Amino acid sequence: MTNLSITISANPPSRLDKALARDVPEEAALSRTRLARLISEGAVTRGGVVLDNAKMQVAEGDEIDIAVPEPVNYDVVAQDIPLEIVWEDEDLCVVNKPAGMVVHPAPGTPDGTLVNALLHHFGGALSGVGGEKRPGIVHRIDKDTSGLLVVAKSDRAHHGLAKQFEKHTAQRAYLAIVYGVPDPADPRLRGTKGVSAGGSGDITITSGLARHKTERQRQAAFFDGQGRHAITHARVLERFGSPETLSLVECRLETGRTHQIRVHMTHAGHSLIGDPVYGGRRKVSAKSISPEALAAVSAFDRQALHARELGFEHPVSGEALLFQAEIPDDMAELLALLR
Repeated sequence: MTNLSITISANPPSRLDKALARDVPEEAALSRTRLARLISEGAVTRGGVVLDNAKMQVAEGDEIDIAVPEPVNYDVVAQDIPLEIVWEDEDLCVVNKPAGMVVHPAPGTPDGTLVNALLHHFGGALSGVGGEKRPGIVHRIDKDTSGLLVVAKSDRAHHGLAKQFEKHTAQRAYLAIVYGVPDPADPRLRGTKGVSAGGSGDITITSGLARHKTERQRQAAFFDGQGRHAITHARVLERFGSPETLSLVECRLETGRTHQIRVHMTHAGHSLIGDPVYGGRRKVSAKSISPEALAAVSAFDRQALHARELGFEHPVSGEALLFQAEIPDDMAELLALLR
């Protein structure tokens, strides 16, 4: 057990959790989520009185005590699963995840995940942020999306990376193969709620994202204040077909929400090829592309989405880092046929 004593500094936020997140020393590596959990568990006190409500008010000069339990071992087996490590140091590593690999164990997928592989690869170098010694999964990509993830090995790295993702300062760009060609001059697209024209032919999609009201495995776009704020910028890189019926699109995330690109592109009328959840089985005119390309589009068995670019500031050294991952073979083969 580690005991921290915090003095609330001037002009504190109105909520206890926000005030602690601001004033807790960075070396303590306590995220706001972790602090909120400690508050609910009764580990935060003021003058011996338990503060168990994250919304409680605090004042400048308040002495707050936090009892932080030692991290427990994570009850997941380490597995010797091959990993493509793009970059690594003592604090973090960047992984190019293959399509088909789940990031984190869950009911129905207890092993064979990225976390199982990382536990084996890291050995004893694990983050304890969140109360468990485990690889620091700061952000995720869907099982059937390929591409880049950064993973924290130390508490200091986890805390610093989490702040960057929370503030949306990390750079994330994806490649998607979609139906149709998103064109900001298209009257239909201009009339779609939440869609606006950007610079150089880009479109920007802005909405709230939350779980679908009736289909619980899906996310949905909302425009009435519901859900978490989400912004996607999309730019067409290549067009395919005569007439043009498919395109390769770069999607840059200003925020990172569950299924964000898949939901936003579907909302804009340009769902991803192969997407089993958001309508990726649309018909393509047999006259617009070759029979081989048409067959490949119909047979593509995952959402055609790849996390190509990831940039962030190293949470310890402050160095600006930018990584890119080549498009995987299945998407590359499909693009070759479309071209």
